[in-house]
Amino acid sequence: MTAAGDGRGALVELVGRRAEREVVGQLLAGARAGCSAALVVRGEAGIGKTALLGHVRGTAVSAGFRVEHAVGAESEAQFAFSGLHQLCAPLLDRVGALPEPQQAALGVAFGLRGGAVPDRFLVGLAVLHLLAEIAEEDPLLCLVDDAQWLDQASAQVLAFVARRVGAERLALLFAVRDPEGDEVSPFSGISELRLDRLGETDAWALLTATSRVPLDEVVRARIVAEARGNPLALLELPRSAQPAHLAGGFELPDGPDVPRRVEDSFQHRSGSLPAETQLLLLVAAAEPTGEAEVFWRAAERLGIGREAAAPAEIAGLLEIDIRVRFRHPLVRSAVYQAATPPDRRRAHGALAEATDPQVDPDRRAWHRARAVLGVDEEAAAALERSAGRAQARGGVAAAGAYLQHAAELTPEPATRARRALEAAYAKHEAGASAVALELLAIAAAGPLDALQHARLELLRAQIAFHLTRDSTVPGMLLDAAKMLAPLDPALSRETYLHALDAAVINGEGDAVQIARAALAAPPAETPARPVDLLLDGLAEALTGGYAAGAPGLRRALEAFRDAPLTKPEQDRRSDHWLWLAARNAVAVFDDGLLSTLASRNVQLARQAGGLATLPAALSFLSITSVLMGELARADELATEATTITLATGGVRLRHAHVILSAWRGDSAGTTALDATIAEDVAYPDEGTEILLARYAVAVLHNGLGDYPAAREAAARLCGSRELSLSSAGLPELVEACVRAGRPEEAAAAAEELSSRADAAGTPWALGLAARSRALIGTGPTAEDDYREAIEELTNSRMAAHLARTHLVYGEWLRREGRRQDARDQLRTAHDQLTRMGAAAFAARAARELRATGEHPRSRTAQPTDALTAQELHIARLVATGATSREVGAQLFLSPRTIEAHLRNIFRKLGITSRRQLRELRLP
Repeated sequence: MTAAGDGRGALVELVGRRAEREVVGQLLAGARAGCSAALVVRGEAGIGKTALLGHVRGTAVSAGFRVEHAVGAESEAQFAFSGLHQLCAPLLDRVGALPEPQQAALGVAFGLRGGAVPDRFLVGLAVLHLLAEIAEEDPLLCLVDDAQWLDQASAQVLAFVARRVGAERLALLFAVRDPEGDEVSPFSGISELRLDRLGETDAWALLTATSRVPLDEVVRARIVAEARGNPLALLELPRSAQPAHLAGGFELPDGPDVPRRVEDSFQHRSGSLPAETQLLLLVAAAEPTGEAEVFWRAAERLGIGREAAAPAEIAGLLEIDIRVRFRHPLVRSAVYQAATPPDRRRAHGALAEATDPQVDPDRRAWHRARAVLGVDEEAAAALERSAGRAQARGGVAAAGAYLQHAAELTPEPATRARRALEAAYAKHEAGASAVALELLAIAAAGPLDALQHARLELLRAQIAFHLTRDSTVPGMLLDAAKMLAPLDPALSRETYLHALDAAVINGEGDAVQIARAALAAPPAETPARPVDLLLDGLAEALTGGYAAGAPGLRRALEAFRDAPLTKPEQDRRSDHWLWLAARNAVAVFDDGLLSTLASRNVQLARQAGGLATLPAALSFLSITSVLMGELARADELATEATTITLATGGVRLRHAHVILSAWRGDSAGTTALDATIAEDVAYPDEGTEILLARYAVAVLHNGLGDYPAAREAAARLCGSRELSLSSAGLPELVEACVRAGRPEEAAAAAEELSSRADAAGTPWALGLAARSRALIGTGPTAEDDYREAIEELTNSRMAAHLARTHLVYGEWLRREGRRQDARDQLRTAHDQLTRMGAAAFAARAARELRATGEHPRSRTAQPTDALTAQELHIARLVATGATSREVGAQLFLSPRTIEAHLRNIFRKLGITSRRQLRELRLP
């Protein structure tokens, strides 16, 4: 490394070398060896992040890496996917190697083709596969400087990619400035290297190596003290100081805000330049793309010649070739912040005129809007059109920003209110609910028509539900539904359903009131949508009782089942309620519908690339798999859900894990997860989130034989208005009460379960009802009920409940003194429960078997026991004949990462080919 004239070489020597072992040695060496990694370099402004990235870039190029880079710009935040496009543009000649859905997602996101709005994580998968494809030829290093200023869509996608890299020859390095206040970075959770301020010895050495003027010891000491170890301050303060200061009059600042002092020094240096040069610097600061052609066209419109750039270049503030680059991001912010509002408007106006409206209409509209003083309908309308284009690309955050600014520029009150309302919807969808509430206040000033007013109240309620789950939210949603009824009946009925579900989730007492109001609402159009049928079925069940609502619920669930997977855009809204339909398949004890709807929910989320919704779908399918006795499969699904939430930065869903732990008999794991859920959920104690954990606790303690604890948990379940929870809780309550010596409670629960079974009429329901009658019965009648239970459950998919029925039947037979008959049932129960992995229930069966004089066989270890849940999942998919590319697309991993997992799988199983894998019996 050679020292640059501006001191950057020395800066890298002091700062970059300190981190070189971690960043260059591990990151680049790992990538060359096929072990991808991502690293966030974090620190305050001026600490040396950009210099370090430059050092890493040079090292990587010398080592044979291909290097691509992007730079975030604060003013670029509203251009959806702009940062991502900056990074990927040189790679798009290879996009043809991606699967068509990923090609389409990238094309729409970058505005290269039309199509449906892509899920941002499908875009992330496409970027991951594109980078992996490039890295097959040469190891690839991606550098992103000032990542804190990336637009939201780009930041989310790149953070997703960083969390999903695996066995590619790929390294990603992000430079991120320390956040302000409580700001949460999308890159949180990725490995970090923090650059701290220099120690006094290094600070003295850097100042000595870079100072261009002689400094006496007193001045040097004061500069070191003022810089407080910030490398850029050590470089800049001597250059911006007056000669008198350098002669001994240098003053110490009042506070420790070193980056602010550095920015002030840049302002001072730029402010001493000729007026035309200052205006030219402002044009460069206002146009973050750095396109030299646009820059010079804007300068020409301002009447500024190219020679005006020379003083800025000589002062070390600007570099111009085919691009315009500032020496440091603080120069850009210093120049822009120091400019007067009229000069800013002049710069943006010139840039608007210099930007081709056909090539980049959004950037032209953005500059045009910032050139306006006061209001301007033409500029506002252009921003609204940009919002539509951003929305079509999936840039909902960008759309919200455009619409918000459009509302500010709108002169006519009704149009301003409409744009503020649409901006609020976009901001809420982008996760900026607090800003959305501010925009709603603007929209509420009106005037609004009736539909707009109803939509405003709906969004207000949705934001309240999202932020607080307050007890008033169901009522707010109900009011919105009533307002929408004569204006948009379809949206009104969905809002009634939302209100009803919110009341049930909150555990509040107004669910019946809302159900009655829903039944009095305008009827659905003919033919009714699945979501309309679901609303009617739930409302009937809550107002008229389970038996009254069960037939309607089944019709609704069948409608969801029979709806085509591919349908027109206007008919897709019912799919948003598929999760609720699947949940109510448990309520009506229909294992066929449960399996189909839970699987369909996952399938639709995968097809859409909907990683925001896929974890919840996977978690529910995991719980379904538990009930079907497929605990290993359930573990795979729950693990995939957790992996995706970690990759996307979403909230981790724990319900599948706690229910799986309970059925496995893992007391410590279930208790810990239950406590975590209770701490995380700031909602009513009888809300759905808490009650799902209560179901797990009931199952756990029934398995362990702690029946009083099981009874307490199950009783809370059975009091819920959430039909799926109460239906799941009833058989647990019957068993717990019988064993805990509470026959009257057991009989009441068994009676309710039998009533529901008669209405449901499914083998699952009838089998559980018969088992419950047997548990509270005696003599021949009890045996008939046990046999009926086994016969019915054998005809269902509910293998876990079937195995438990063999267990309780065997326990009853042993107490009746029929040891041989008991052995047959207990042996069957033990084998099935052991094979499933339901350890506590299997242990119960083993104890009972030993009491009959038989010693149960231990489970034989299988080679697949060594596989992780993710490896087992991959093995299953590959065993079906899926290629690595196909498996990678399903699991949001690159093909190379799938191949790396396969090598581990083959090693653990002692095989060498996919053919052998297909021949293995996987659990």
